[in-house]
Amino acid sequence: MRLLRSSAIVGLFTSASRVLGLVREMLLAAALGAGATTDVFLTAFRFPNLFRRIFAEGAFNSAFVPLYAGKLEGEGATEAQLFARQVLSLLFTAMLIFVIVAQIGMPWLMYVLGPGFVQNPQTFELAVLLTQITMPYLLMMSLSAMFSGILNSHGKFAAAAAAPVLLNLTLIGIMLFSGVGGEQMALYLCIGITASGVLQTAWLWFSVRQLGVRLSLRLPKLTPDARRLIVLGVPGVVAAGVTQINILVTSSIATLEEGALSWLYYADRLYQFPLGVVGIAMGVVLLPTLSGRLRSGDVTGAANVMNRGLEVSMALTLPAAAALAVIPHFIVTALYQNGAFTADAADRVSQAVIAFAFGLPAFVLIKVLSPGFFARQDTMTPMRFAAVSVAVNLVLGLILFFGPLNFLGLAIATSVAGWVNAILLAVTLRKRGLLQPDARLLQRLPRIFGAVILMSAFLALADRHTDWIIAHSFGIPLLALAIVCGSGGLVFGGSAMLTGALKVSELLDALKRP
Repeated sequence: MRLLRSSAIVGLFTSASRVLGLVREMLLAAALGAGATTDVFLTAFRFPNLFRRIFAEGAFNSAFVPLYAGKLEGEGATEAQLFARQVLSLLFTAMLIFVIVAQIGMPWLMYVLGPGFVQNPQTFELAVLLTQITMPYLLMMSLSAMFSGILNSHGKFAAAAAAPVLLNLTLIGIMLFSGVGGEQMALYLCIGITASGVLQTAWLWFSVRQLGVRLSLRLPKLTPDARRLIVLGVPGVVAAGVTQINILVTSSIATLEEGALSWLYYADRLYQFPLGVVGIAMGVVLLPTLSGRLRSGDVTGAANVMNRGLEVSMALTLPAAAALAVIPHFIVTALYQNGAFTADAADRVSQAVIAFAFGLPAFVLIKVLSPGFFARQDTMTPMRFAAVSVAVNLVLGLILFFGPLNFLGLAIATSVAGWVNAILLAVTLRKRGLLQPDARLLQRLPRIFGAVILMSAFLALADRHTDWIIAHSFGIPLLALAIVCGSGGLVFGGSAMLTGALKVSELLDALKRP
């Protein structure tokens, strides 16, 4: 099964990026902690990074990949290259205009992005300046998304998956060697974000040229193909980016409570690790794979791909979600509690981690189920479900935030909204006959749940003896955490093998080069 092998390639590089991302967050927590300056920096980073996640993690490609791949297979490389040039010109022009308008209108836009900063003029001005500095990152990530789509359509997944590593290396380098702190550090980091965007775009452009695809800018024209891309692309951006849109809504509300944005951000980074490694990797690979099966008329093969995607994603996601829910405080203190990051902040972040953990399987399911619509060039249905999810997140988040739960209510609302979206996608695919769980999937899922329960019991026992474990890990909390999580993984893997939830022979066959 080539699906798992391709997903493993994407997952490997995404893992490297997310590991470096955790290092980045550990350094950020030690340098800035969780307070007003961190809230401002995260707002400046969050807005353009929203578009990076939406574009780079599949939304743009939900429209571009099926059309480009169709040109490539149906009309040849020359027509596909012509189409890519048209799209590049339109995308560059549209995003450039958007960035310039956002730069000019940032003082007004900040009333939406950071309403909590309004009461402090100095904080508000800093938030405006830093967000203006990071806005060009949006343009770079839009172009990078297109280059990634071309590479993925040619079956080349590694270069695109490796590109985000450059962002983390840039920011880590700034924090290690700049020798500054506070607002000055936040300023340097924002400059580094934009610089890393230029590096990522250049890397992917070179990778596309290595394929023999020559791209150039020309006067943008709304050709029939370009119009088709827009019709498919706009709903796809909304649908595939729903989790990130929900997070942006949550972040905006969180600025009303000092420190809340930081607490939610650090918690968000922890569940984003398995989401990136599993959900995004599966989603990126599923779309071109499903599109190819459907274009060849292999409906049975497409259904099998979807079933295996669900099976593999849940086998990898449920253990991660369980670990975040069972030992959140151990994870947070080992990773973040250092320097300016206090014990009180660790407690707040741990609460948010539990709330996000229950939503993690839903976030991954959205990534796995959405390609079932996108591969059939249906982006409107997921967009409608995304709109429902955003509404649920906003209404529930406001109710819980201004109720007794405060910031924690925002995390709960995001998870509930994720489940609403995932259930709507699954039910609709099922009704249309596009999602047909086979006997293997129905047999494996309960066994996976059983293995997760056993692992959770082990982690709960370990959590009661963290002091002893740390003391016998040379007093290093991070090493103790690695030992506990690694042991938990072994418990899950062994249980899954014994129950038949996973089979070594299947995994080895799937990872072989075809």
